[in-house]
Amino acid sequence: MTEAASARPRTGQTTDGDTQEPGEAVVGLDMILVDGARGPLRRMVPPARTVLHLGRGLARHPDAVARRAGTLAKDLGQIVAGRSDLAPSPKDKRYTDPAWAGNPLMRRAMQAHIAAAQTAVALVDDADLDWQDDERIRFSVTNLVDALAPSNAPLVNPLAWKAFIDTGGRNVVTGVRRLVSDLASAPRVPTMVESDAFTVGEDLAVTPGAVVLRTPVFELIQYRPTTERVRQVPLVVVPPTINKYYVTDLAPGRSIVEHYVASGQQVFVMSWRNPDERHADWGLDAYGQAVLDAMDAAERITGSDRVALQGFCSGGIILAMVLAHLAATGGLERVAASSYAVAVLDWAHAGTIGALMDAEAIREATEKSRRRGYLDGATLAEVFAWLRPNDLVWNYWVNNYLQGRPPPAFDILFWNADTTRMSAALHRDFIDVAVGNKLTRPGAATMLGSPVDLSKVDVDAYVTAGINDHLCPWQSCYRTTQLLGGRSRFVLSTAGHIASLVNPPSNPKASFQVAPQTPADPEAWLASAEKVRGSWWPDFTAWLAERTGDEVPAPSSLGSEELPPLADAPGTYVFDR
Repeated sequence: MTEAASARPRTGQTTDGDTQEPGEAVVGLDMILVDGARGPLRRMVPPARTVLHLGRGLARHPDAVARRAGTLAKDLGQIVAGRSDLAPSPKDKRYTDPAWAGNPLMRRAMQAHIAAAQTAVALVDDADLDWQDDERIRFSVTNLVDALAPSNAPLVNPLAWKAFIDTGGRNVVTGVRRLVSDLASAPRVPTMVESDAFTVGEDLAVTPGAVVLRTPVFELIQYRPTTERVRQVPLVVVPPTINKYYVTDLAPGRSIVEHYVASGQQVFVMSWRNPDERHADWGLDAYGQAVLDAMDAAERITGSDRVALQGFCSGGIILAMVLAHLAATGGLERVAASSYAVAVLDWAHAGTIGALMDAEAIREATEKSRRRGYLDGATLAEVFAWLRPNDLVWNYWVNNYLQGRPPPAFDILFWNADTTRMSAALHRDFIDVAVGNKLTRPGAATMLGSPVDLSKVDVDAYVTAGINDHLCPWQSCYRTTQLLGGRSRFVLSTAGHIASLVNPPSNPKASFQVAPQTPADPEAWLASAEKVRGSWWPDFTAWLAERTGDEVPAPSSLGSEELPPLADAPGTYVFDR
């Protein structure tokens, strides 16, 4: 057993901070899926034409180039002489060790890197490129600057030297072994959590329940009530199609499902099957039909003629399209309420996506997954890591390789490493919908043969986002309130993509912002929003309780005569590799 496995797992920590560092990419689902097929390192190197445009841009401003070179030379001279006052941002975790300020060699290395980084960014500004070339070259420069930080160099980083002294050099041997192991298979990035740090069904995903429906696409888990009375209308949760469902049911005390059940809700959660090449043709229609099947089962088991629905991330996209299908076919009365958690339906402003993708990249990505039958989840994990390289690559580079230490055991990172594949057809359909921004145009997309018009979805909606989400910017999530036809309540949570979801009431730093109205401009909403201390979970369950009927006696058993329990939670599909 590894040191990480034998130590008590620290489930309350994540890499999602409350701030977004300058230079971090804000991207969209379409870019993630394209990079996942082509490989994330493809966009680290800008196209030759972009480099040429940079050269031409700088050639048009020789005075600016000379000025930047002079400033850099002056800065380097002051650094060598020990008179420089250059210092890292107080939020830069790479240079928190006192040796960076106290040791003359290390301080000069750090200051030289800061000076060079500032010059590189300034030269990109001076080139005055068009927005596409600017985004492309800026992304590459940022990643190059981060990679060349002295904190990544074993002979300069004080943490590496301290580990060498403390272990008698064993950290070097251990670090090399870890590096070789990580490079042997995808994702080829430092391990963020040991594979045996947690056990699904023992440490994670332990809320009592049972599988009450199994189809080739998903298992439906019904959770055992913990209150004497429950709301009549059940809640069906549609999880992401990337990674496993148990982001909704992490460790006890940090489980959204556990909280929902304790609030008196009848809860059903879908657990997607991990597809392989046999399931290449499962597209949006297959997953949309699965949601309808889950709704049917929940209604039959509870005796309710309505359900509430909540979609997480990509599950929210599928949910919105299913509701549009129900609106088009006269079935929307079956839905008592809907909720969208860190889900983007409008990709009009998707950060660097428009700049870093083109038609050829899209064609290549979809063709690669078509030939294989699926998009490999391990490559997606690599893409996610390079979105925040300082936190998710170089931080672990120092810990795992330079210090020779096992990574800390964080439940969210364990879930993130428990990757799944995506069927080729779903990969193609998601890219098509996102790149074309089709959910914003009535009839541009279809679900199960029905045109998708989100303005016809007039059920009440609860929409959440994370203020520092690098994958689904909160402003993009907010625009869901303008697309849907019903009344919306928008809640802006602290932290980033996943930490804004896994935000239990026990978190002392938790807070959220909410406003009584949802105007068209997200900044106008923000200006009128009130900050509330605590988690949004109780706010959501209170909102949901107003829409899920009267309280009725809790069922004494799970399932029904027609749909008996098939297995205890967390089921069988969650263990598919």
